[in-house]
Amino acid sequence: MHITLGIIIPFIGTTLGAFSVFFLRDQLSSLVQKGLLGFASGVMVAAAVWSLLIPSIDMSEYLGKFSFVPAATGFMLGILFLLLMDRIIPHLHLSSDEPEGIKTSLKKSTMLVLAVTLHNIPEGMAVGVVFAGVMMNSSDISMAGAFALSVGIAIQNFPEGAIISLPLKSEGKSKTKAFVYGTLSGIVEPIGAVITILLTNYIVPFLPYLLSFAAGAMIYVVVEELIPEASEGEHSNIGTIGFAIGFLIMMILDVALS
Repeated sequence: MHITLGIIIPFIGTTLGAFSVFFLRDQLSSLVQKGLLGFASGVMVAAAVWSLLIPSIDMSEYLGKFSFVPAATGFMLGILFLLLMDRIIPHLHLSSDEPEGIKTSLKKSTMLVLAVTLHNIPEGMAVGVVFAGVMMNSSDISMAGAFALSVGIAIQNFPEGAIISLPLKSEGKSKTKAFVYGTLSGIVEPIGAVITILLTNYIVPFLPYLLSFAAGAMIYVVVEELIPEASEGEHSNIGTIGFAIGFLIMMILDVALS
């Protein structure tokens, strides 16, 4: 029951954010978007360090001076995986009119959803891997720590749901359709988490690599997409302030609840 709730919490965050389309009239202002993007970046970086990389290194202490190897290897594989997905999956970012990935005739709204979905892949993996560690009774991952990660990702998913649904409404989509699109952008998270947990018995030896893999994928999203979008144009310091707040909240959650 606890694990099921932990898997669903991030998706609830996205759904609640998308639901804002029913009571907010227009798109979020650029200042608010910058602040929220910075906030999401801070949460993801803190989660990558405290919830994923540090446990990965702690699990590999038996390697002595080489305890960094699983974390470093998984981290780089996570970066390369998202780099490949970025090149393959057709998607469009809010701040751009030029689609990325392979050429396609998909609608703009669909590619906007795919962009957020791409961001959510590593987050779903992270939640799944951490709860898999809890199921394996790993001394380096507690149930409270796993919930801290889940709640932290849910907090940063709320603005993501709003950022995807509100522009769709402004482009002429009905409120219901905009809400559905925003919600669907987060469905990959519980799906990815469930698949990871179902494979728990097979991933035991690779858990340190998988934790750092998810960390690398999350950092890729932050550096490649979120921070540039939060920093472009005027008032980039708003994104920086958002980053600091998101980082602090996630760090406090992880340390206090672990």
